[in-house]
Amino acid sequence: MSSSANQPGHPRTVLVTGGSGFIGSALCNELLTTTHHRLINFDKLTYAATEDPLDRNSYGGRYMFQRGDICDAAKLASVFTKFRPDCVIHLAAETHVDRSIDSAGAFVRTNLVGTQTLLDVSRRHWHTVDRAAASRFRFLHVSTDEVFGSIPEPALADESWAYAPRSPYAATKAGADQLVTAARVTFDFPAIIAHGANNYGPRQFPEKLIPLMISKALHGEELPLYGDGGQIRDWIYVRDFVRALIALLDCETPQSRYVISARSLQSNLEVVRAICTALESQRPNLAGCQDRIRFVADRPGHDRRYGLDPARIETDLDWVPHYRFEEGLKETIDWYLHHRSWLSHIRDHRYKGGRLGL
Repeated sequence: MSSSANQPGHPRTVLVTGGSGFIGSALCNELLTTTHHRLINFDKLTYAATEDPLDRNSYGGRYMFQRGDICDAAKLASVFTKFRPDCVIHLAAETHVDRSIDSAGAFVRTNLVGTQTLLDVSRRHWHTVDRAAASRFRFLHVSTDEVFGSIPEPALADESWAYAPRSPYAATKAGADQLVTAARVTFDFPAIIAHGANNYGPRQFPEKLIPLMISKALHGEELPLYGDGGQIRDWIYVRDFVRALIALLDCETPQSRYVISARSLQSNLEVVRAICTALESQRPNLAGCQDRIRFVADRPGHDRRYGLDPARIETDLDWVPHYRFEEGLKETIDWYLHHRSWLSHIRDHRYKGGRLGL
């Protein structure tokens, strides 16, 4: 196990891009409640963001929010100059595959141009700090398992797996990974790439499978599943994922790439049936939820199976997930049941749950 640089007497300044998104807000909350670090959340606040999701007054001045676009080099540079971050966790991205099929331009801009802009500004900052600070600096780029394309059964992708992106979203994330790798190789820049499995949990925007199905079930609607519902995904509860990111951030001698998985492969149909079972047990008025499952035309180019082998992070950092899929799903459903007004507001003002990516 690699030793940690995160000692209680040595708080650091962490810049999180996309800290108002689903994973980003979970990461910010975990950093503020489990470490002594100071945190800057840099977020554009696009459609899926939760506006300034944390109470700035609850953390003794350790949390700052800066609204901005990662394609805006001048704005980024001003944030680096003002706050002098010791590390960057890059989560800002366009992420929904169906939206990338409809219109890839925003994905190219944010995921590729934005990543390169952030790399450029981060490297310039890295060159301005003293040698000790430079040696501690980290740039943690959060990627996805989708860059590997469909993984044939029974294989699991590890850090050496070849890239084979098959959607516009995956292609832009794969390109961003290559830009980060180029910075590491060309400039010896201290960058790490973390490939995450499918995250789920509270506060996820209801265009993704689990919150979308919860929302539709609560509103008595049909539950549309692409194709035959047999697509396999590797699921990880968001709190386990962000704990892994923090462990990587604190590792003194990290390797250049890690995959993060809870080893929980489930088909989309299995997931939706599990949602229905849980909802029916808690809300008897939702009985018959499974009868509303409908199979619809498949997504174009839909990957059949994802699966990751997290042996490296398990061995190097002694990291293990705390949540079994059933436990994480129960916590997720409980959150949405207690925040139905949150779902309703999104349905009324931002996304009604219609089909995208046709």
